Amino acid sequence: MANNVSAVLAGKPLTTGGVLVGPIGTALPTTATAAPAAGFVAAGYIGEDGVTEGSDRSTEKVKAWGGDIVKVLQTEYSATYQFVFLETVNTTVLETVYGPDNVNVVAATATTGTLRTVAVNGESLPHLSFIIEVKDGPARVRIVIPDGQVSEVGEVTYTDGEVIGYEVTVEAFQDAAGNNAYKYIDDGAFTA
Repeated sequence: MANNVSAVLAGKPLTTGGVLVGPIGTALPTTATAAPAAGFVAAGYIGEDGVTEGSDRSTEKVKAWGGDIVKVLQTEYSATYQFVFLETVNTTVLETVYGPDNVNVVAATATTGTLRTVAVNGESLPHLSFIIEVKDGPARVRIVIPDGQVSEVGEVTYTDGEVIGYEVTVEAFQDAAGNNAYKYIDDGAFTA
């Protein structure tokens, strides 16, 4: 097969949001372009490095007498997604990073803006569903994580030289079908 430059994609977010978050059980999209269910909320701007997908596949080599490798056993598998939330006063971001029970929101009044109080503690973070939206021209890539949990939050730096960001790692757990995530890809090349 010949090389095809139209098959090479860059990963830009959709203007409606690159990362969406919703409660477990919200209807999940099964195509690259169908509108997500009403329960999903865009988490706003994501850091310039975008989203990094990682996987860890641990194996154990079985050797026969004499040292030949005769089998490779998979002992562990995990899938993770890393990115940086940039919107510090976005309630969805705060609830994802600190847990919804730890974020209290009071609506704006004539004398204050919207007030958010965040309790910082060691409570386990909730399992959520995530959608990652990527585009390149008419091509679309959508990653759906049916059951994800923020497993790591990086250091938060407060300085006048950079924006406040929440670097997170989302652990993708297996669903009932045994899959950690789904990728839906539409090359955008429609027929006449």
